[in-house]
Amino acid sequence: MPREISLSEVPGLVGTVVGVSDWITVDQTMIDAFAGATNDHQFIHTDPVRAAAETPYGGTIAHGFLTLSLLSAMNYDCLPKIREQTLGINYGFDKVRFMSPVKCNKRIRGSFLLAGARFRGAGMLMNTYDLTVEIEDERKPALTASWITISQFDPKDRPEGV
Repeated sequence: MPREISLSEVPGLVGTVVGVSDWITVDQTMIDAFAGATNDHQFIHTDPVRAAAETPYGGTIAHGFLTLSLLSAMNYDCLPKIREQTLGINYGFDKVRFMSPVKCNKRIRGSFLLAGARFRGAGMLMNTYDLTVEIEDERKPALTASWITISQFDPKDRPEGV
């Protein structure tokens, strides 16, 4: 996928994988920082000794919301930049499913399929991505989601006929 595309190219990409991010290692430092930021210090995330002894995971696991929050980094890493875009907005999710826990020190990456792209108003393009966060060497993904973003642009840059 090119690193930069024009606004007029986006609708033609619907139904295709438009980006696969680099791998991100989810280590204990990252998990602990997220626990501190969210005040979620449940032992399955923050106590490696207890998590190894009392859970089926063999150690700590990442918060599901930590995995979800890494989508922004994955997005910036792999999705092509729209030349005319002046602002990108996170509109939200229609569906998020946490399929499998991310064990400490595992690597994850995101795969983004552009499921929809429709122009709204004079200067907005609403994009819907069906995405999967894979866990390296695991059969089941960490999560699946339907993520909606909005690309704002100057109305003069809107392609004709849409």
